[in-house]
Amino acid sequence: MNLDSEMTIEDYQTALAEGRAEPLDWWHACAARIDQREPEVEAWEALAETPAAPDDSHADRLLCGVPVGLKDIIETVDLPTRWGTRGYLHSDGGLVDAALVTLLKEQGALIMGKTVSTEFAYFTPGKTHNPHDLTRTPGGSSSGSAAAVADGMVPLAFGTQTAGSMIRPASFCGVFGFKPTFDTVSAAGVKSFAPSLDTLGWFARHIEDICTTYSALTRAPRIAPLASLAGVRVGVRSLPGDVAPDDDTEQALRHAQARLEQAGAELVPLELDARYEALIEHQKVVMAYEAAQTLASEYARFAAQMGSKLVELLEEGRAIGHERYLEARRATNTMQQALSGVFDEQVDVILAASAAGVAPEGIEATGDPLYCRAWTLLGVPCLNLPLSQGTAGMPVGVQLVADRWQDQRLLQIASTLMRQEVPA
Repeated sequence: MNLDSEMTIEDYQTALAEGRAEPLDWWHACAARIDQREPEVEAWEALAETPAAPDDSHADRLLCGVPVGLKDIIETVDLPTRWGTRGYLHSDGGLVDAALVTLLKEQGALIMGKTVSTEFAYFTPGKTHNPHDLTRTPGGSSSGSAAAVADGMVPLAFGTQTAGSMIRPASFCGVFGFKPTFDTVSAAGVKSFAPSLDTLGWFARHIEDICTTYSALTRAPRIAPLASLAGVRVGVRSLPGDVAPDDDTEQALRHAQARLEQAGAELVPLELDARYEALIEHQKVVMAYEAAQTLASEYARFAAQMGSKLVELLEEGRAIGHERYLEARRATNTMQQALSGVFDEQVDVILAASAAGVAPEGIEATGDPLYCRAWTLLGVPCLNLPLSQGTAGMPVGVQLVADRWQDQRLLQIASTLMRQEVPA
């Protein structure tokens, strides 16, 4: 079967059912692409051996035969894990697979390998390059997963977000990146960084594949697009609101607004008070405090080998008082309720910036998660839409944000938008 870049997961399942494809066809196509491109992109930390073909019991599974990448902080029995440490911490395989991995296998997915992560999913970058321009970062911390999907090495890959580690690399690499409502998918078997923030999510080149994967992992009904976006209220508001987006991001937001209006949505200028702006600092406090607790053993043993940015954060976290941490957590709870009121009364989704412009040059840093911090702290679902290009033709995305547990509504709206014809 000819597996082109326009094929969705659902297309492949149809081809399997009709006998036009075999269960390992997509695996072999991805393996060939990896052989061709991995020496330049360097998205992978470890690759799996060719698996046995899924048996007939998987024929009705939503992800049958779909090759999947896993961020290298997700435990597997049969692949090593290095947690982005470049080897100072190493496991040849866990005692059991992470819960996510088991759920994927139950749905017929094939684990292609472990993708590059930054060190413990923080800021110290790995080796991965942006496939659109090898001199630029793919973003982080889910660097390899975003790059592998963007380059066609796999149709689906998983990462985590604690600040902006899904949405930012999705924007930089020009793919869909979905961070669902906090705790939608169990993080059992995934290395914690800040447990009240860490959220499993996934990357794909097609919005349909984001939706199929959501249904596969949650057992939710299939997500079908709406007839139109007529009556859908879209609030336009980035957090923070007191930092002006750069020209590329501003253009991407304008383009997205035009697309939404063409699809029938109503744009609503959204006023959010100063308490929302304060969430940026609250997120930094929660992340640092919890990381210092979670990585206490690693810090005690490996501080001399850790990257300077990680050490700085852990020491900052150790200096944060418990009352300051509780203040941040209480503010989070208050603002989650306040934001739910905004969604109930004013808007269905919010359109916001995904990242501070296109991917920066160089791979020594992964970019700024500024525009993701507040949404991650609030635990709301966020979806990067790869709608625009900026400087040097590089991708620049925008994100749609919904209220907690409104993931299906968010994906419905996004699916409808992406089906909208764009005037020439």
